[in-house]
Amino acid sequence: MENKLAIKYEKIFPLLTESQRRLVAASDAEFLGHGGIVAVSKASGMSRSTITIGMKELQTGNFLNTGRDRRKGGGRKALLNINSSLERDIDWMVSPVTRGDPESPLLWCSKSLRNIAEALQLKGHKVSHNAVGKILKEKGYSLQSNRKTHEGGDHPDRDMQFEFINDQVKDYIQKGQPVISIDCKKKELIGNFKNNGKELEPQKTPTQVNVYDFIDSALGKAIPYGVYDIDRNEGWVNIGISSDTAKFAVSSIRTWWEEMGKDCYPRAKELLITADGGGSNSSRSRLWKLEIQKFSDDTKMKIRVCHFPPGTSKWNKIEHKLFSFISMNWRGRPLTSLQVVINLIGATKSKTGLKVKTSFDENIYEKGIKITDEEFEKINVQKDNFHGDWNYVIIPKNE
Repeated sequence: MENKLAIKYEKIFPLLTESQRRLVAASDAEFLGHGGIVAVSKASGMSRSTITIGMKELQTGNFLNTGRDRRKGGGRKALLNINSSLERDIDWMVSPVTRGDPESPLLWCSKSLRNIAEALQLKGHKVSHNAVGKILKEKGYSLQSNRKTHEGGDHPDRDMQFEFINDQVKDYIQKGQPVISIDCKKKELIGNFKNNGKELEPQKTPTQVNVYDFIDSALGKAIPYGVYDIDRNEGWVNIGISSDTAKFAVSSIRTWWEEMGKDCYPRAKELLITADGGGSNSSRSRLWKLEIQKFSDDTKMKIRVCHFPPGTSKWNKIEHKLFSFISMNWRGRPLTSLQVVINLIGATKSKTGLKVKTSFDENIYEKGIKITDEEFEKINVQKDNFHGDWNYVIIPKNE
């Protein structure tokens, strides 16, 4: 009902004077009966008090300002224009950052409109919960439900590491140096297996796939390792068939650099890599650091690595800037061959201009390679003062 009313008001209100709009809204509220004032208020944007006045006019026949429009610039001024600090205080109260701020008056209570209004009133603002609702709507806020994204294991320095990574990314981009986000996407079985999602097909003709997802020994599996260029919004996915090891991870980065990176950044002297803290590019992996050293020596670039804290892999840019679009592009399609995987990944695009290229890596990567203390000590690594276990620079040995 509210949607139909809103459409009606959108069409006719521009043709009516202020008093006429009030009377039309009052007439509709009266017709609807119980709850009519609330429904019309939401649909029209008028206050309930204005609609109530209109209803009294209809009942008594005493009409105010009949046929006269409010003069240009008349009416109550917007609260944000009157009180410049109100917007700042509202932003501070509803921002996700305040969930961990002990100074926030809303730390232990829900962020309802009434609670926000009461907190603002304690700070000296004369504002109602209705006004708060209008301001938040204008600023793009909406009601949000919980979403399963928390992976557990919060580190006390989590937010500080996020800020550190953000500062490093901004600094490198400003200097014109490449910044990449890396990770290995979920391994995919190759064959006529069910792939989540739906695709348009003629009615009652779904694609027939295998009942059981047992690996096909002849076709194997695809291991997509991604490299996402944060500044250029470009992705490179190296598709392996062996194992997701540190050597495979660095080989994927090396392939990106040879095939795409060095042409985009011909004057690059440094490279910033943002990565998860675990997996093949683990912050604790000796083999990862050794392979990065070899890459640094070959390219003559300093390689800075910043790892995300434990349990925060979903914050890595590549997850929602590259991998999510790949998953959307191949939804509902069985990955029947490696060529299908390569074609689907390579055809991935986004409205923001994402471009993706692929490569096929047929090398076999051995698991469980051990790096001796002697080999590890030869790595030319400089650890940052802030969490050197997460943030470090590997320098070419010939420098």
